[in-house]
Amino acid sequence: MNMNKYVAYVSTYTMNDNHGITIYDVDLKNGRFQEKAQVEITNSSYLTISHNKKYLYSITDFGVEAYEIQKDGSLRLVNHGSINGMRGCYLSTDYEDRFLFVSGYHDGKITVLRLLEDGGIGEITDEIYHKGLGSIAERNFRPHVSCVKMTRDNKYLMAADLGMDHTNIYRLNHETGKLKLVDVVRSEQESAPRHIKMTKDGKFVYIVHEIKNYIDVYTYEEINDNPEFTKIANYPTLNDYHAKGSAASALNFSEDEKYLVSSTAGDNSVVLFKIDHKTGELEKLFCLPISGEYPKDAALFPDNKHLVSLNHESNTLTFFNVDTAKGLLVMNGKELKIDSPNCIIFHKLES
Repeated sequence: MNMNKYVAYVSTYTMNDNHGITIYDVDLKNGRFQEKAQVEITNSSYLTISHNKKYLYSITDFGVEAYEIQKDGSLRLVNHGSINGMRGCYLSTDYEDRFLFVSGYHDGKITVLRLLEDGGIGEITDEIYHKGLGSIAERNFRPHVSCVKMTRDNKYLMAADLGMDHTNIYRLNHETGKLKLVDVVRSEQESAPRHIKMTKDGKFVYIVHEIKNYIDVYTYEEINDNPEFTKIANYPTLNDYHAKGSAASALNFSEDEKYLVSSTAGDNSVVLFKIDHKTGELEKLFCLPISGEYPKDAALFPDNKHLVSLNHESNTLTFFNVDTAKGLLVMNGKELKIDSPNCIIFHKLES
C-alpha cells in the first residue's frame, strides 16, 4: 500500500481576500482535498518548488517571495525580493537551485535572481527585455514572456514569448547569473507559445500554444556546445468539435511522467496524453469537459487515478476519477469554492 502523504499548494488572485496561497491535505484514496492552511500573500499568480524540494517560491505584486517548506507541508516565509518591474506570471529555479527566473507577461521581461544558502532570494543578476512587434495588433503588439524553464542539463534557459510567437534560448552563466541569447525556436505565427515542459531525461520538449490550441514536440540535444531543438510532432489540445475562442492554458506532467495534461479555456476541457518516452510522441486518451469556467491549471493526482481542475472564472476546484485504460473522466464529489485559482503543485511530505 502506498502510504505517501501529500499536500497541494494552490495559488490565487486576492481581490476579496489577502490569502493568495491555500494549502490542502491530499486524500489520495478518495481523490479529494481538505483545507489545511492559508498563507497571506497578494495575487499569487504562479508557484514553483525548488528542485531540492525544500523551498517554495511565489509571484506576488511586490516581486517574489521565498518560503521554507515545513515537515507537515506548511510554509514559513524566508524573505521577499523585488523584480524591479511589473508583476511576473511564471517562475522557476535552475536545477542546482542557485538562480530563480521570473517571466513578465505585462512588460516582456525576464528577471534572474540569485538564491541564497537559506533558500532566500538574493540580488538581481540579469534583466532582459524581449523586443519586437508581434502579428496581431490587439493581443500581440508586444512581447509577453509567459514561461521560463531551464533545460535538464542546466545549461540553457528556454523563454516562451506568447506575444512574439517564439521561444528564446539563453545560455546561463552559472557564476554571474547572466543570460546570453544563443537560439530562437520559432512557432507558427499567431500561435502564442505559453508553457514549456521537458522530460526528465532531457530529450523532449513540449510547448503548449494558447491561441492555436496545440502542443509542439521538440527533440533537444547539445551539439558542439550549441543547443539544437528539432520539431518532431504537433498535437491539438481540443477535439474536432469544440468551442470557438478557446485558449490552451495548462501543461503538466503526471508525477511519474507517464502522462501529460493540458486544459483549455473557452472549451473548458482537459486533455490527457500518454507519453512515449522512446519517441517523445503523444497518444491522446481523452479530451473531456471539466465542469467549470476557464480551467487555468489542471493536474493528475500522484496516483494517476484522480484529476483536479482549477477553474479561474467559476472560482472552483472540480475533482474527477480518471480511468486511463478506458479514457474516462468522471466527476468525483462536489466542487470546492476558491477565488480565482491560478496554479497547483502537489508536494510529497517526508515520511
